[in-house]
Amino acid sequence: MSEYKESKDNPLHKEFGLWSNIKYTLGKGWEYGKSAIILAAIGMVAASILQYAWGIFSKYVLDIIEKNTDAETKKNELIMFLIIAGSVMAVLVLSKTVSDSLTWYKYIAIRMRVISERVARVLSLNYEILERPDVLDMHERASAAAEDNQNGFEGIFHILPDLGKSLLTAIVTFVAVTVLDFRLIIGLVVLAIIQFLSYRRVIKKDKEKVWDKMSPVWRKIDYMSRVTQDFEYAKDIRLFGLSRYLISKQKKIYAEREERMDLHCDMWFGQAFLTQILSMIGKGLVYAVLFYAVIEKGLSIGNFTMFIAMSTAFSQSFVFLLLRFGDLKKCSLRVDDLRSFMELDMYEEKETLPLPKADSYVIEFKDVGYKYLKAEKFALRHLNLKINAGERLAVVGLNGAGKTTMIKLLLRLYDPTEGVITLNGVDIKNYKREDYYRLFAPVFQDVETFAFPIVENVSMKPKADTDVDKVTRSLEEAGLAEKMATLKNGIDTYITNIVEDDGIDLSGGEKQKMALARALYKGADIVVLDEPTSALDAIAEQQLYERFDTMIGKKSAVYISHRLASTRFCDNIAMFKNGEMIEYGSFDELIEKNGEYANMFNVQAKYYNDQPSSEGEGALQNELGV
Repeated sequence: MSEYKESKDNPLHKEFGLWSNIKYTLGKGWEYGKSAIILAAIGMVAASILQYAWGIFSKYVLDIIEKNTDAETKKNELIMFLIIAGSVMAVLVLSKTVSDSLTWYKYIAIRMRVISERVARVLSLNYEILERPDVLDMHERASAAAEDNQNGFEGIFHILPDLGKSLLTAIVTFVAVTVLDFRLIIGLVVLAIIQFLSYRRVIKKDKEKVWDKMSPVWRKIDYMSRVTQDFEYAKDIRLFGLSRYLISKQKKIYAEREERMDLHCDMWFGQAFLTQILSMIGKGLVYAVLFYAVIEKGLSIGNFTMFIAMSTAFSQSFVFLLLRFGDLKKCSLRVDDLRSFMELDMYEEKETLPLPKADSYVIEFKDVGYKYLKAEKFALRHLNLKINAGERLAVVGLNGAGKTTMIKLLLRLYDPTEGVITLNGVDIKNYKREDYYRLFAPVFQDVETFAFPIVENVSMKPKADTDVDKVTRSLEEAGLAEKMATLKNGIDTYITNIVEDDGIDLSGGEKQKMALARALYKGADIVVLDEPTSALDAIAEQQLYERFDTMIGKKSAVYISHRLASTRFCDNIAMFKNGEMIEYGSFDELIEKNGEYANMFNVQAKYYNDQPSSEGEGALQNELGV
């Protein structure tokens, strides 16, 4: 196990240990790029030999020159040695060059595959989890670990060959330096350990004091970058004079980042200064021992040259071995972050039942309650409600009444804190989420479009898997036929110009119609409209709801609105207030009851009665019967 303990600032963080992380990383490397691992091993051996090979070759060249033989013999021996040595060096240099040239981009390719795994993990996590700050923090750390090519996941691929090279070099040169003077080995080892201990302390402090604290800072910076540069926010920023305020907020966040980076730089400056001092002391020890050997033991010039190379190689490789081992631990900590996110098991589904194929589906809420993480009060409590097959249900109430929470529970974006939701009598938790999601065709208030062609924005599938005729019909029924007729590429036109230069932007109303077309295309058994028409006036919303209700035929439908008249055509109405369903029944029943629903309905009707200012509002008054 790694000696660096579990992060205390996020309970989701796990510690896997150094060797486990090495095994995990090499496993991914072998899975996605075997040739990179093989080439790295070849380059590691070649690089190790090259560290001291020139010193050994120089010794033999000098020994040949110092021999008491004639010039011709020396020349022949030198030529033969240089041919052999040159061939060996050529092979070593070529091996190292090929390894260095071909592995770096293979490492990147492996990392890209791991990033794809991380993205897939994000897309597969339950919606409810993604709203939690601790999960967002873990995702931020996992992103940094996967995307950093030096200090994260990929960094281990760079460090392991360095460690192997240094270890091989240290083993080979240790013997030679011990023969020269074992006390030199002790001195060099002590200096290396001092440098390593300092380096390890800085690594640990750097992660705890800087990088772990930077996760929320990066998140804030990303958000501010999006807000200040995204065209969607441009109108509000200018019309409400937010520029100066946003700049001040951004400066404050940058100041927080700079404070952490200053600490980071100060720590590593001190470490670099200590490293240079210890390096000078080490070189001084090597030359002192060698000078003593020359003077007292008659060390030859050739051996002097070889021992300088060996001592220097040992000193450098041993220090480098310890330091890179510290780097390896640093990368391992980042891999902990990556694996902690990838192996999140909160709310994971265990054994699931196949979703039954039925002619109709009945959904029932049984004493259901939901409380958000760290919230003091329940957002929804004691909800008992049945949605029968083919029923039109209206969910109404003021903002904050619990409507949206109820819908997220219905769609199983959330799981109940208490109580149970059943589908044809079976707890919906027994079904796989993806299967359950297929029952619904939702249209949300905030309509999201993608930088895909219109045809794929409607089908939400690749065009090759799309029924193009059905897309066209869905767009026509949603009221976008005229818009499509004006487009040069028709349904193949891209939304936004991010991918294609001739892409288009849709207005708010067109996006809402796109969302309706999307729901029509999906053709699911249950349709949910979560106030997608909130930007429209009341009469337009009512007309759209009624038109859409005709389109979906006998399917079940749930309509959410704070405008009570828009949903009076529904079979039943559920009135929410302060997180509870306070009234339930048909429109006529609730009006006759003269309770909260009737009171709110009369208040809204009175508004239009008191302020008739258009033909549309007059028409609405007629609809309301006021």
